[in-house]
Amino acid sequence: MRVDTTLLQDAGLPVTDLGPVLAGERHPLLFATVSGAHLYGFPSRDSDVGLRGVHVLPAEDLVGLREPEETCSRMWDGDGVEMDLVTHDLRKFVRLMLKPNGYVLEQLLSPLVVHTTALHAELVALAPHVLTRNHAHHYRGFANTQWRLFERTGELKPLLYTFRALLTGVHLMRSGEVLAHLPTLLTRVPAPSYVPALITAKAAAEHGGADGVDRAAAARDIGSLHRTLDEAQAESGLPDTASGFDALHDLVVRARLRPAG
Repeated sequence: MRVDTTLLQDAGLPVTDLGPVLAGERHPLLFATVSGAHLYGFPSRDSDVGLRGVHVLPAEDLVGLREPEETCSRMWDGDGVEMDLVTHDLRKFVRLMLKPNGYVLEQLLSPLVVHTTALHAELVALAPHVLTRNHAHHYRGFANTQWRLFERTGELKPLLYTFRALLTGVHLMRSGEVLAHLPTLLTRVPAPSYVPALITAKAAAEHGGADGVDRAAAARDIGSLHRTLDEAQAESGLPDTASGFDALHDLVVRARLRPAG
């Protein structure tokens, strides 16, 4: 794998601000990618930039008495853009991969790569071996949480997150591909015709209201997508359980004894 600055620039990201800050990390980074609204294809002018990735702790941090620093995070200002970096230790990240957790797979498979290694490429290659039909539960649950947030706040952002989660889940069940980019999903899975207008409207403000949205119609459309996800899960060719445990175990051991470079 390689860092494709063209993709980063096309997503409206401040490319020059992302690389140097990674050098200050305490632990070796296996990878770092862009997540959040930029990955989903509906950033706003005031959206922050969320970087997610994996670090590799030294073996002594796991065998001693002190609690290991399994999750690291920091925030900074990059030319007026709020940025944050959250990384998990490789063992914790792989354990999350082996659960039906679409969120970590989206981070791993994000095309918006700001740092990569050979072990990152190995993890990507193993991702298909953890996909199961149970990942539908992740996207169903995430959509429900975002819909409740939309009902409470009336903001456009959680409404778009609801559509994005359901469409990602449907596409995954049907194709076995983790795809988080909403504009692309709209070309793969039938969705309400007004969703592109919602994407355009969100560009103006990260926490803008969903003015003009017919909530009753949106509720019906969300309900219809839930039923589509249920059907896609029932008909999916994905397995019921992950098969990549042994290969991922071996990768974690190798990475711990020979840190990524």
